[in-house]
Amino acid sequence: MPPAYREGKKIMSLKLKGYVIVLGTLFLLILYLTLWPVPINPPYWEAPQAEGYTGPHKENNRLAGMEFIELDNYKQPEHIVYRKNWLYAAMKDGEIIRVRPDGSERDVVVDTGGGPLGFAFDSKGALIIADPLYGDHGGLLRVTNTDGEAEIELLTDSHEGNPIHFPDAVVVAKNGLIYFSDASSLVKAKEIGDVGKAGELDILANSSTGRVLEYNPKTQQTRVLMNDLSFANGIALSEDEQYLLINETGKYRVWKLDVTAVNISAFEQNISAKIVIDNLPGLPDNIMQGEDGRYWIGLILPRNDFLDYSANKPWLRSIAMRLPNFLLPKGNGYSHVIAINESGDILADLQDSGSSYTEITGATESDDKLFFHHLNNTNTIGWIKKEDIGF
Repeated sequence: MPPAYREGKKIMSLKLKGYVIVLGTLFLLILYLTLWPVPINPPYWEAPQAEGYTGPHKENNRLAGMEFIELDNYKQPEHIVYRKNWLYAAMKDGEIIRVRPDGSERDVVVDTGGGPLGFAFDSKGALIIADPLYGDHGGLLRVTNTDGEAEIELLTDSHEGNPIHFPDAVVVAKNGLIYFSDASSLVKAKEIGDVGKAGELDILANSSTGRVLEYNPKTQQTRVLMNDLSFANGIALSEDEQYLLINETGKYRVWKLDVTAVNISAFEQNISAKIVIDNLPGLPDNIMQGEDGRYWIGLILPRNDFLDYSANKPWLRSIAMRLPNFLLPKGNGYSHVIAINESGDILADLQDSGSSYTEITGATESDDKLFFHHLNNTNTIGWIKKEDIGF
């Protein structure tokens, strides 16, 4: 057999082996992307046709004059409350800090050791905190002695024996009742170890297992007001405290819910709940009661084309859930805050297309300023004078 023939046969054999390896790898990859179990089976839903930045959401740069309070090493003030000339902020690494509105003083109020998201004050000045990374699987906390050695008490972390995995936002009524959102009953933020990644997973899956709950400090009982929300997020009380406004992040809308509601479903019509604004151009995160009937909502990200396109294609979202985190469709950052009234009418729309201060989760109003919550990497709190935006 001539040497050239033998050499050619050897090369053909190597090529054939290469083809087999490539085809085998592709086959295994296809099997993985189509058959590997996912943590959540995405349901079918129909996303409303995105209208983009039109009408009351027409692009503008009303946030372009934003100024900043430096926070040094404190990261991502996801939620901010203004109280007695202090700004209280929940930080990524577990602290709730307070800082003067002019940045002149700052200290740590409490470090939960978890990842506090929403919080509020009760009538006695105690902090009520929704923390999905606290303890075994997250919970609703009360923190007393906030001017000294803070004391942390777990109020509730379960309902009827089932863990509450994703406590997110909280508000306290004048009668002492505590209302809070559980973003997802399926995604376990503590196990994932990162609130952001946990939220991305649930919104991609659109599990629609979020809830609104009430905790009664007198009876120490927890009850469910509403189920089946797609990432139940920000929560605020109406002026008369007879209703709650709740942001449903995964479906771009805001609900108005009667505080006397009992275990109702977002899938079914009920006189106790109605949608006050729908088809928002971004994902609503926190909602904060302001002055003169305003409720400020941070649109953390613009709508994502992939999420809308795949809404009625659960199989496609299942494939996406099997991808590495860095390949997941996340969309681009943008600076966007809106104000609505209790009926869902748009009272203000503030944007800035050129700002690096993106991923704004909410806005907190003082007498003369608006302060912006966020999840970007600036280690600051942005603010703007109300008179500069027409208030």
